[in-house]
Amino acid sequence: MHVSAAGETNHVKYTLPVGERTIDMNALIGQQIDMAHTGTINCVHCGRVTKKSFNQGYCYPCLTRLAQCDSCIIKPELCHYHEGTCREPEWGERNCMDDHFVYLANTGNVKVGITRHVQDKVSSRWIDQGASQAVVMLRVPNRLTSGLVETLCKDYIADKTNWRTMLKAQPEPQDLYAKKEELLQAIGPQLDALRQEKGLQAITEIDSECVSIQYPVNQYPVKIKSINLDKTPSFSGTLLGIKGQYLLLDDDRVINMRKYAGYELEVTC
Repeated sequence: MHVSAAGETNHVKYTLPVGERTIDMNALIGQQIDMAHTGTINCVHCGRVTKKSFNQGYCYPCLTRLAQCDSCIIKPELCHYHEGTCREPEWGERNCMDDHFVYLANTGNVKVGITRHVQDKVSSRWIDQGASQAVVMLRVPNRLTSGLVETLCKDYIADKTNWRTMLKAQPEPQDLYAKKEELLQAIGPQLDALRQEKGLQAITEIDSECVSIQYPVNQYPVKIKSINLDKTPSFSGTLLGIKGQYLLLDDDRVINMRKYAGYELEVTC
């Protein structure tokens, strides 16, 4: 789903591209929706029909060829652009060799993460992770350095979202400013060593506001039951809310729409 945040409360807006039309998903909350997978899967990059989707939407040839499908996308500390072995150097130049930001987010638990985009105040990455709060800690010059900083942080704080915890309730607000200061103090010596290696101006602390994000949810599930389109190709239900990339349906059912990128769907609402 495409996402954006608007207004002083950063209320999240969701749209779902289906064929040549785009569906306003927020407008459907409280209504019944019917979705059915036709059986066709197209690669989100090259468009070819594939029997199986890899890495949230790619065919196998693209999985093995594209830089955006390399293991260093999941583990940025393994970025190897500087070694001259990037699968697509031009893509790496555009996406890995520019400023990245290390942040803290409240997704039910406080986690550390990295993103390239905070210019619009609310990163789409925060929304996709279902964060109710986020604050930027550091600016670094490239993806590799962001991964190295994130690795330092992982000794003190999680780097993964517990999606079940994220979907069960609106989390209690956290003092992310205090968490930020605690974490920066804890990794201070290692961060200074990294600055000596990368350059004193390579890692810069950012004095940014803590952003709150509001999701269109009328009711959270109690006992989550995940819908798998490969096993259950069609489903119907009342849409009770949307958070992260999940649709929240009645009877505690949820579906991760990002997981099924490239799947051809028929939607009735």
